[in-house]
Amino acid sequence: MSLNQVWEASSTTPFSPLVSKDNQFTVGFNLLVLAILLTGFFGLNRSFLSFISLGVPASALFGFGAVFMICAVGVYV
Repeated sequence: MSLNQVWEASSTTPFSPLVSKDNQFTVGFNLLVLAILLTGFFGLNRSFLSFISLGVPASALFGFGAVFMICAVGVYV
């Protein structure tokens, strides 16, 4: 399949994001609040198990929440 055929085939199926523009602020805010809560729980109990179960998810939630909030307020990355 040539690139031109792929381009033409994709024109019939427009892109629709998983989270719409109207919901980006709500999703980003909720992710950031959850990240702050998990970070607080991680700060109270520091162990290797809490690092895996609280630290890593808090870091990921903060990263995704920050990107959603940046996009929600109109700064595109």
